[in-house]
Amino acid sequence: MSTPRFSGSAKSGTSDAWNMRVTSVALIPLTIGLVAIVLSLSSKDYAAARAELGHPFPAIILLLFILTGVFHMKLGMQSIIDDYVHDAHLKEWSLIANLGFSVSIGLACVYAALKLSFS
Repeated sequence: MSTPRFSGSAKSGTSDAWNMRVTSVALIPLTIGLVAIVLSLSSKDYAAARAELGHPFPAIILLLFILTGVFHMKLGMQSIIDDYVHDAHLKEWSLIANLGFSVSIGLACVYAALKLSFS
């Protein structure tokens, strides 16, 4: 039985590292799309900007950017905690806090984007 390629020294895979790379690549076109949307909104008044963000395409780009960015943020902070926090209890609580912060920021941003899109 051969070990899979790129499985690391533990032979269990490096899914967090791969997820980090995938999300960073996915954020490139999403960031370009978000910047294009923001630049197109810069010359509009508040009502026109809200109407523009109510269309499906900008709303989907915004939601994908938020979800991908929050997941990327969570993975990055988790990697930092794993590498630099050595006390077991502090590491456990730091990972819990990281997950709670990421979920709360993600939910707040998704709520704001959906409220903006549907109102």
